[in-house]
Amino acid sequence: MTKPVLLVVEDDPGLQRQLRWAYDGYEVVVAGDRAEALAAVREHAPAVVTLDLGLPPDPDGVVEGFATMAAIQALSPDAKIIVASGHGERASALQAIADGAWDFYAKPIDIDQLGLIVARAFHVHALEAENRRLHAGGAAPGFGGMVYASPEMAGVVRTLERVAPADVSVMLLGASGTGKELLARGLHAASRRGDGPFVAINCAAIPEALLESELFGHERGAFTGAVRTVIGKVEQAAGGTLFLDEIGDVPQPLQVKLLRFLQERVIERVGGRKPIAVDTRVVCATHQDVDAMVADGRFREDLYYRLAEIVVRIPALAERSGDAALLAQAFVTRYAHTLNPAVTGLAPDARGAVDAWRWPGNVRELENRVKRAVILAEGKRVTAADLDLAPADRGEPIELRTVREAADRKAITRALARADGNISGASRLLGVSRPTLYDLLKSYDLHA
Repeated sequence: MTKPVLLVVEDDPGLQRQLRWAYDGYEVVVAGDRAEALAAVREHAPAVVTLDLGLPPDPDGVVEGFATMAAIQALSPDAKIIVASGHGERASALQAIADGAWDFYAKPIDIDQLGLIVARAFHVHALEAENRRLHAGGAAPGFGGMVYASPEMAGVVRTLERVAPADVSVMLLGASGTGKELLARGLHAASRRGDGPFVAINCAAIPEALLESELFGHERGAFTGAVRTVIGKVEQAAGGTLFLDEIGDVPQPLQVKLLRFLQERVIERVGGRKPIAVDTRVVCATHQDVDAMVADGRFREDLYYRLAEIVVRIPALAERSGDAALLAQAFVTRYAHTLNPAVTGLAPDARGAVDAWRWPGNVRELENRVKRAVILAEGKRVTAADLDLAPADRGEPIELRTVREAADRKAITRALARADGNISGASRLLGVSRPTLYDLLKSYDLHA
């Protein structure tokens, strides 16, 4: 297997040798100035670039470094650029992140810390590349076609993967637009019923007078206009999965009939007399507070316990760290192919704006915005203006640093707890050297 390519843009020969030696797990390509860096990008297409902003002919300034970063972004928009921050250059590093750099590291270099940043950059780049490849090939990128990298969604998917083989009823709770039907399809595909039919019905979209007939079917002559026998959704899903979306909108009289089906696994068509046995797994979903509906008497408690043998809560997009930008890129790839082939991806300001927006309409809102932006985009990359979003506040990278330090504190505390306060054990769990861990403890005022 070929090693992933790491481009080191650094004019100090000593640092070049040190970094080349430290990262023997990667194919390290070294460049000393802008021309060499761009030639390396064209030849090697590196996934990750470490960039010292102080490059000749302006080694004491940052103008050449910023020009090099912009040129690399133009040649390889998906490359993860990590900039160096020396003494007095922190503001420049933060500015670089606001302009699209992935992260920054402080000089003098701590090999262990920089190694963690580089490894995370390669991991994120690989995830994004896999999602682009799968979308371009028309394949589903994950469970039910979900695109995600956040630990919040990973936990949901792990739960559903464990539940899928068990023939139990599952209730998915989450706001509109969070992908409940996609997850239900993934649950069906991963179950023993995966070769059977998947039948979905939106209980809120069908008038109350017609919903019973839609679910259970009707016999010829059962009512005016019933000129033939019609098989309902429950029968259509025999041997497979029935997905009842917006189950909270089922009227109470119909809740009784639905409860009988779940208890006895038999139905009667409207106007029929003959019980029909049906082997169907039921997965349901709603955005409503079902517990409150049960307490208010609007939803039968016995039906709730039949439907909710397993309850899974789906986080809103704003609660899924990092998924918004990943989804936005996936939607750009999907719609650019047919709507505007000139568009190749997201501009840095668009990524920042997508991450900063709260997405009250969740994934559905994001998809609609991206689709519109792809159609209207005049350049090669979708901008924040195309998305009709304000650019992210340039003060955000400071908060990013705060968040990263908080994550470091949490990881160090957990490692020390698991190692029972032993520094050597904690450093092994964290993948850093003992001196590095001592430095982190000192800088964060933590104690073993």
